[in-house]
Order: sequence, then structure tokens, then C-alpha cells
Amino acid sequence: MEHQTWRLPDGVDELLPPAAWALEQIRRTVLDVFHHWGFDYVEPPLIEYLDALLVGSGYDLDLQTLKAVDQRSGRLLGVRADMTSQVARMDAHSLKDNEVQRLCYAGTVVHANPQAVLASRVPVKAGAEIFGSRSLAADAEVVALLVEVLHAVGVAEPVLVLGNMGIYHSLACALDGALDERSERGLFAAVQSKSETDIANIVGDSPIADMLVRLPTLMGPADTVEDVRLALESAPVAVKGALDSLIEFTEMVKQRCPELALRYDVAELAGYGYHNGPVFSAYQAKQGRALARGGRYDGIGAAFGRNRPATGFDVSLKELLSNTITASPTIWAPWAEGKDKAELLLRIGELREGGERVVVALSPQETPSAICSKQMLINDGQWSVMDIV
Repeated sequence: MEHQTWRLPDGVDELLPPAAWALEQIRRTVLDVFHHWGFDYVEPPLIEYLDALLVGSGYDLDLQTLKAVDQRSGRLLGVRADMTSQVARMDAHSLKDNEVQRLCYAGTVVHANPQAVLASRVPVKAGAEIFGSRSLAADAEVVALLVEVLHAVGVAEPVLVLGNMGIYHSLACALDGALDERSERGLFAAVQSKSETDIANIVGDSPIADMLVRLPTLMGPADTVEDVRLALESAPVAVKGALDSLIEFTEMVKQRCPELALRYDVAELAGYGYHNGPVFSAYQAKQGRALARGGRYDGIGAAFGRNRPATGFDVSLKELLSNTITASPTIWAPWAEGKDKAELLLRIGELREGGERVVVALSPQETPSAICSKQMLINDGQWSVMDIV
């Protein structure tokens, strides 16, 4: 048979030991933090009917969603590219609780294209959402939760970038219908990528257009966010209202997380276009890609029958791996027979119950593998654990 080199699709990765176990440990740690903060765990399905997956979301999420025809119903299915919209459906349609609802989740999503160079098309996400509260306190709560999650998995000094989608949306609306749907999508992408040239080419020449072109430059330390008022002093009232909300949000985050490094960026357009209020992204100094993104997305549950305020975030667990990958200490148990074997099995059971990792030989010829740093030796009928020299 001709030799074949097995390759994965572009952008699709697999995790081998010890990275796969490290990822699972991260997932468990993150879910434990969510649980301790009172968030209830849900598991959205990997596939759904396409129209349900895309309700209330942006055009960019549609482009990222893999599609197939359901052989049972003939309807289009989508493989989830995002879980936030699914959890919004669950809150609106499946749970139907009018009280404030706190939900969390973890799982793999699939992207039709990588979101950045070298990014995985099968990221593993964990997230937390609050439904039913319009208060900025809910937005500050999910930020504080995110900060605790990052600290729990070893990100010692995260940097949080804050923005407000209302600034962009209000400026775009003030163009008075000058853009068609395609141009609107192009403008959103240009602001996301902070391309002043592309923004200028799309919006033309007007006072509002000039402010849109300047958006990517309006960023800096949180203490200087008031300077944005000067840059946007001639903006519509709705823009100033969104800016006031950003300043108030920034102060609330400072109160909850006084040691957190904060920056603002009024061109921070997080997520898939369904956000419509305060937004944020978390970074660490050694990585250029965001570890987590989130913000407010009021109303996307309306299509499922309940127009609920909502805010939350998701964190990319694979992006956290570099902080935690270490090989687990492993003990080697040799082959034994008779009474020695019975005593060995009892000792192995005790070690495993105590949290140790033990590999047992399957034949007299098998020797310790490279993952083993310790071994079990017998002396005067007693099995003990010793370092492998």
C-alpha cells in the first residue's frame, strides 16, 4: 500500500500530551470559578438549524459558520461558530425565567476561517452570561469574573481594553442612510481592523465621516478617556451618551478591580456584531491576540420571544495553554507476581486514591516510559516510591 501522509485541514489542530490534559485542567478550573460565582452550567448543542444559530447576530458570524443540509429534515444546519447566541436562545426559549439569569458554558466551536494568522479554526471557549439586568453593575460583574478566571489559570497581569459599541453605532447611524448594506459591513470591518484609509474611502467627506475616520486613534490609558470628549464634542447626543456610559463603566471596573491595567479604545468592536453597549477585551503582554472578549448584547433573544438585556464574555482556553503546560508527575509500577503483585496492587490503589498518577507494566519485559519520573520498588515485602535515576 502506498504510504500516505495524513494531514489535518488548514487551521485545524490537535492536542497531544501533555497539552491536551493541560487544556482539560484549564477548563475545569474556569468552570469551578463560574460555579463559585453562582453561574449555572448549560451545554448548547454542537449543531442547530442555521436560522436559530444566526438570529440576532451579525453578517460576520454567518461567514464563519459551516453549513450542511440535514438529511432528516432537508433544512440547513450550522455548526456553531459562537456559543453566546445559543445561550441567549436557551434563556429566551428554553428556560423562560423572568428573574436575572446567570449561565455559563464550555465547549468547542468551529470557524470556517481562522480569525487571525495562525489561529485555530476549532477554538475551545468557555463563557459566562447574565440575562435580565440592564445595570452597568452586571457589566462590571462579568468583568470582575473574567479577571478572577484569568488569575486562576495563571495570567498574573492581564490588560483590559474597554469600549462602547454605542459610539460607533450612533456615528454610523448619523450618516443618514448614506451607506448601503454592503458598505455598512465594510465600514464595520474597517473600524475593527483600525484601517483609517479604508474607513475614509467608505464614508466620504462630512463632519461625521471625519469622526469615524478618527475612531481608531481614540485609545489610551483609562485615566485619559475624558480626552475623547474633546475629539467628539460635535458628535450627536447619542454618541455623547455612549461615551458617558463608557466613562461610568470604566470607573465601576476600577472599583471592582483596582489593580487591573485598564485601557480604553472607542473603536473596540468586540465579538460578532451583535454587541450594542459596553464591550471589553482581555490581553496579556506576551500575546497579541485577545484572550477573551465580551460585552453587552441586549435584545438578541427577541426573535425567540423574549427581549432580554444581556451581558457576558467568552475566553479562548487554548490561548491560555502557554501559562500552564507541565507534564504530570508519573510513577512506574513494575511487573510483579504472586503475593508481591497483590501487595503492589493495593499500594497502587492507595496512590491513585491520593491523587497520584501511576502507570502499571503489562509484562515483565516492559520498562518505564519517558513520562515516568518515579518508580515503585519492593524492599522486605514493602513497596515504596523512589526517584528514577
